[in-house]
Amino acid sequence: MTAPVRGRLAALLLAAGLGLTACGSDDGEQAAAAEGHDHGGGGAVAELEGPGDDYAGIDLRDPFQRPSFTLTDTTGAEYDFATATAGKPTLLFFGYTNCPDICPTTMADVALALRDVDPALAEQVQVVFVTTDPGFDTPQVLGEYLGRFDADLPTRFVGLTGDQEVVDQAQLSAGVPLAEDDGRLHSSLLLLYGADDEAHVAFDAGNTSRDIAGDLETVAGA
Repeated sequence: MTAPVRGRLAALLLAAGLGLTACGSDDGEQAAAAEGHDHGGGGAVAELEGPGDDYAGIDLRDPFQRPSFTLTDTTGAEYDFATATAGKPTLLFFGYTNCPDICPTTMADVALALRDVDPALAEQVQVVFVTTDPGFDTPQVLGEYLGRFDADLPTRFVGLTGDQEVVDQAQLSAGVPLAEDDGRLHSSLLLLYGADDEAHVAFDAGNTSRDIAGDLETVAGA
């Protein structure tokens, strides 16, 4: 099976299996979402995971290809994701700044992970947050939001926004399901791409900052 076909298959499995997570849902809904995204079991993730256990995160059966899309960064400049991050360890997440739980928790875990790894590795890692609510998340809003997490890190997080159509295309290109409900119902998957421009591992709400730190070291050393 060729790489493009594997990438498309992985995207279809992800869209069909992992689905979307609602931010700010009630306790019962959050419990159901957590159960659905527990990579220790569950049918949806089991379909994505490979037979091995090389990572603390979700071992992807078929690697996801580094996507290609161009959006606007927090300075107002165009940002070509594939070109800017090519060959670098990259964490990609889709969410929105008004999210009360999953998004800030994920960004906080990423920041903690980068403080735990060797500073030389932390400097290499690109963290890209793409908004699912571009109507509200302007470059300025994204910059202020991400500054809460990355102020003391050697490489600042990249926040991206743009027209809704382009944001939607970016999600499809990455292989995550399209956000719904004005971006509030979105994928909780954090993808980690390596030097080969493929993601062999991803993380969800069941993972910790230590999981991310350990897998960053594994991917960077591969």
